[in-house]
Amino acid sequence: MSAYRFDKLKILVVDDNVHMRKLVVTILQAFGVVHIFEAESGERAWAVLRESSPDVVVLDWMMEGLSGLDVVQMIRSDPQTPNPFVPVIMLTGHTSIDRVRQARDAGINEFIAKPVSVKIMMSRLMSVIENPRPFVRTKSYFGPCRRRRGNPEYRGPERRTEKTAIAAE
Repeated sequence: MSAYRFDKLKILVVDDNVHMRKLVVTILQAFGVVHIFEAESGERAWAVLRESSPDVVVLDWMMEGLSGLDVVQMIRSDPQTPNPFVPVIMLTGHTSIDRVRQARDAGINEFIAKPVSVKIMMSRLMSVIENPRPFVRTKSYFGPCRRRRGNPEYRGPERRTEKTAIAAE
């Protein structure tokens, strides 16, 4: 699959559906991930995130209480977050373009439509490792740059500059 050694990664898997959570955990274990933390709710995810400071978060959108979207917004903006730069992979069965935009605008790094496959999970995990996007802070947004396809010819008022892009550490 990959020449990477995933045994050093710490990954938090959050899904209120125990079967989906176990499926994702099994896929990650097949990649060689050893340090996997699980949470069945957004509230529990927030606690585990603060206790374990994972390297990657795989997060379901639809959950009772704090939704996955709420958790992403807390990760990116709450002063008590251990790492506002942690890569977040959103996992959901709701894949309309509006939902994808909402997730992007909340600060996710990658998006996976359910049902999840081994190939897609590997590609998204590799994407956050190999192609980390710079982080951007504006008046209304903090998170990975939402522009995937940069147009070097664009010179408009919203052009990113060195001041607005913050490299993830």
